[in-house]
Amino acid sequence: MWGTMRNEEPEEKVQQYLDSLPNRAREALHEVRQIIAASAPGATESFGYGMPAFAIHGKSFIWYAAWKEHCSIYPVSEATRSALAKELHACELSGKSTARFRLDRPLPVALVRALVEARLGEVQARKR
Repeated sequence: MWGTMRNEEPEEKVQQYLDSLPNRAREALHEVRQIIAASAPGATESFGYGMPAFAIHGKSFIWYAAWKEHCSIYPVSEATRSALAKELHACELSGKSTARFRLDRPLPVALVRALVEARLGEVQARKR
């Protein structure tokens, strides 16, 4: 029917976002997406703030996006910055809560996994 909007599922929005990216960025985010899914069992895909995300219990807890020269994960808390200070040399920190990974370098898989696990731990601690 004309004038009605189709409600897209989060997975469709994520796929559209990924499809809109240049190859290098799409490949990096595909890897980030896989790491998040593997590191956060039970998390489901979501989409918010114009970016792909993952949610636990219906609430987004981690977002990821690609830019011209890097991909990013949001948010990275001050506690996580402190806990992973040695490992974070493998990325650029921007603002108060962004970890950036250059597209011209291999993705630091172990660091991405650690960031996801730290974020998940923060979310679970708040639920207790």
